[in-house]
Amino acid sequence: MHISDGVLPVGVTLGCAVASVAIAAWSVRRTGEKDLPKVAVITATFFVASLIHVPLGPTSVHMLIPGLVGVLLGPSSFLAIAIGLLLQSLLFQFGGLTALGANTLMMGVPALACGFAFQKLKGHGPKRHMLAAALAGGGGTVLSALLLALLLTTGGEDFSGVARLALLAHLPVIAIEGAVSAFTVSFLLRVKPELLRAGSTPFSAEAS
Repeated sequence: MHISDGVLPVGVTLGCAVASVAIAAWSVRRTGEKDLPKVAVITATFFVASLIHVPLGPTSVHMLIPGLVGVLLGPSSFLAIAIGLLLQSLLFQFGGLTALGANTLMMGVPALACGFAFQKLKGHGPKRHMLAAALAGGGGTVLSALLLALLLTTGGEDFSGVARLALLAHLPVIAIEGAVSAFTVSFLLRVKPELLRAGSTPFSAEAS
C-alpha cells in the first residue's frame, strides 16, 4: 500500500510531509528510553511484513499490520512506522522519498488510532483482549485503505478507479490481519502480558 513518487499533487505531498514530521516529533517525545528495544523489534517486524507486495498501478497490496503495531507500541507506533517506511524507501525504493510523508500518515495515523482504541476496549480477560486486538488489527488496515483512497483521489480522476480497486484488494488482508492480531495478543497474554501495556508511554502522558 505504498504510494509512488509523483502520484500526489505537490501541495498534498508537502502537507503530508509537514504533518508526518509533527506527529513523528510527538511520537518521539512519548517514547521512553526503555521502550527503544521493543520499538526496534516491532519496527523490524513491520519492515519485513510489508516487504512482500503485489504492485497495483501507483500503489501495491501487502500485509500492513498498522493495527498490531499500534496495539504493541501505542504512541511509539508512528515512530516505528516512519522508520520502517524510510528504510524501505532508501533500500528498496518502495514508495519513494517524496511520498514518504503521505505513506507514513496513511499507516501511522491508523496505528495510533487503533492503539488508543485497543487500550480502551481490551477490558479484563483474554476474550476481551482478543476481540479488541482483532478489531484493531482489521481496523488499522481499513483506515489505511480509506486514507489511501482519499489520497489517491487528490491525484485526479485517473487514480479514482485504482483507489476503489485498492480498497477491494485489501479485504482479504483486513481479515488476515485481524486474525493475526488476535493470535498475537492471545500468545502474549500467556507468555509476556506486560508487552500489551503499549510501553511506558500512555497516550495521556509524556515519556520520562
